[in-house]
Amino acid sequence: MPSDTAAEPPPATTPAEARKGPAEIREEWLDADAVKVVLRLKKAGFTAYLVGGCVRDLLLGMHPKDFDVATSAHPNQVKATFRNSRLIGRRFRLAHVYYKGGKVVEVSTFRANPLDELTDLPQDLLIRHDNVFGTEQEDAKRRDFTINALFYELDDGRVVDHVGGKADLRARLVRTIGDPDVRMREDPVRILRAIRFAAKCGLSVEGRTYAAMKAHVAEIPRCAPPRVLEEVLKLMRSGASRRSFELLRDVRALRVLLPPVAEHLERAGPEAAERHLRALDALDAHVRVGEIPSDAVLLAALLAPLPRGGAPKGPIPKAQRPQAPVPAGAETEPGTGAEAEAREGEPAAADDELDRDLEAMQEAIDEPDETRTTDPTEAPPSTAAEVAADPAHAPLLEGALRAEEVHDERLATDGIPDFSVGGAGATPWSLPQGVVAPEVVLAEMVRTARLPRRIAERTRLILAAQPLLSGERKKRRFSAQAFARQSIFPEALAIFELSVAATGRGAEQLSRWQTVFSSQDFASLGEEPDRKPAAPRRGGGGGGNGANKRRRRGGRRRKPPQSA
Repeated sequence: MPSDTAAEPPPATTPAEARKGPAEIREEWLDADAVKVVLRLKKAGFTAYLVGGCVRDLLLGMHPKDFDVATSAHPNQVKATFRNSRLIGRRFRLAHVYYKGGKVVEVSTFRANPLDELTDLPQDLLIRHDNVFGTEQEDAKRRDFTINALFYELDDGRVVDHVGGKADLRARLVRTIGDPDVRMREDPVRILRAIRFAAKCGLSVEGRTYAAMKAHVAEIPRCAPPRVLEEVLKLMRSGASRRSFELLRDVRALRVLLPPVAEHLERAGPEAAERHLRALDALDAHVRVGEIPSDAVLLAALLAPLPRGGAPKGPIPKAQRPQAPVPAGAETEPGTGAEAEAREGEPAAADDELDRDLEAMQEAIDEPDETRTTDPTEAPPSTAAEVAADPAHAPLLEGALRAEEVHDERLATDGIPDFSVGGAGATPWSLPQGVVAPEVVLAEMVRTARLPRRIAERTRLILAAQPLLSGERKKRRFSAQAFARQSIFPEALAIFELSVAATGRGAEQLSRWQTVFSSQDFASLGEEPDRKPAAPRRGGGGGGNGANKRRRRGGRRRKPPQSA
């Protein structure tokens, strides 16, 4: 018998209630905000999946670092759907959807490989532009490896596999999609990505893929240097840097990426190479418990084996921006070029501030506070906190860890080209051939790979502080407490801790330094230690600033003029 009342709308169902069979990925493992993004896109009439590394990691029983979404919606349609989003990227537009706590869900539109539209492949396969929208099948096939091309359908709770990625996960293999030689020539940075996935996920590289990696490793420098550097840092912070380093050496990529390190380790012999690997082991142990070191610590760990003899004095040179050539006979207009840039004030002011900070830190290393005479080899104050029984495996100090940001690392690469672009302005990845000091390598990274000069300088000072921490460098007057108040100290101590773990030497010094740091009054960190005011200079006019100026390094303390 029909009812006279209007039928109530059916209650909304969740994906778990809608599906019939068990889900391939447990629902509680999924990120709630990423699920919201997918459901809202589907409600707006678009196709949407969880995609890529998050699906791979969940199927392997690992916790994903982030969750990405692929959709049929174009970037502007995604932005119109989410008020809490913005578009990023120059070469190909992506949408970042923001949630509380700085979480970012990246949403990309299905794309196609532009080379798939060509009947005859060009001799140069390096992809320089791939801003071509496509279908979900085309999007899966244009990705690098089968294990990264898996989609997860929330409603059905099933993994959508267009390329055989599930079978490769079961076989624990990293395999390219399509011809390995073509894929590596399209984007040689895939060699580094294959190494990272194999090392991080405990996988093997499929035979033909491995052969293609070795065959095309020399083409890595053709890619954009900032992107190459970021991939190297990802290897270091993956929690599997030792295995990554071994694979880099096996496919001969280490000599392409870091020729000075490769040659030094070859010359020093297997014992030195094993010490470096043990240091990377110690670094991985920290990463696996959630301690992500700063980029300066990662670079210092990478360059630590290099000898410091013959290192250039002074700070890392500033990167020179390429200048447009001036036609012969043309006059330079006033207010243009580097002079005008300096007058604008922003780049110059930032560099001046950096130089002042670096000068203060360098003086703390070279000429520490003379008002104290604490020797780092003496027993620390009895009021200091006790250090763990094994100082070489103590947690890293907070100052040595990567600072929390309001977004993840993907935003940091916005504006960095994904692929190298030819032309006069392109600077290839290029590091000195032969064994050189770390300062030379860092200067080249600043010049070609857009490594921020501040990070390069911190790395330099971290390495310069190692002889002080180990006791190899003795100074007649030295203040351990003043040194421990320097901003680079936690990072320098982190590298020393890795060295102690690798060599088994210096545990006593490390324990003492940890105790010295723990005894500091943290409320005063960042403040200048009390100093005796310098005597007024002759001819200084009795000005206010003259009495407080620090005397120059190596100069003699002048006595005040005698009164008549």
